[in-house]
Amino acid sequence: MNNLILFLIVVFSIPHQANAASLIGRLGMGTTNQIASGMSALSFKLQQNRASAIGGHFGIDSSSSGMNYALGLKSYRYIYEEPQLHFFSAIAAGIFSYQNSADATESGYQIDATFGSEFSFQGIESVGFSFEFGVGFNKYNGETHLQTLGYNMIASSVHFYL
Repeated sequence: MNNLILFLIVVFSIPHQANAASLIGRLGMGTTNQIASGMSALSFKLQQNRASAIGGHFGIDSSSSGMNYALGLKSYRYIYEEPQLHFFSAIAAGIFSYQNSADATESGYQIDATFGSEFSFQGIESVGFSFEFGVGFNKYNGETHLQTLGYNMIASSVHFYL
């Protein structure tokens, strides 16, 4: 009996690392600036399981000269996980409209393949900050571009998980 008590005292006195709250099934709402036209958009992310998540964005800019929009979807695959950090790969595709230099409305598209990380601070795990890097292909201003990408944590996305 004394051995059992001693064992329980030792087990419960060893400091345990606190893990972040699980984001599985939680909807993240926030903002992103990853659209090639420079439009800011509302962003969402839903982690389906420990290995994957889906996301998307929606932006609108209406004025007397016309209305511009941005719509996109994103698929995330988690590679590495720590208590306050997830490292992932992602593929995103979107369409958008914009005003060209002659004030005519044109449309474009964007496809991105990135790696990135979403992290939170201990005590406020419901807020996730991301950064991403990779390659992108887009059509904007009548030109097609193949380019390297690097989005800091403000341009990439900030999500609040409900």
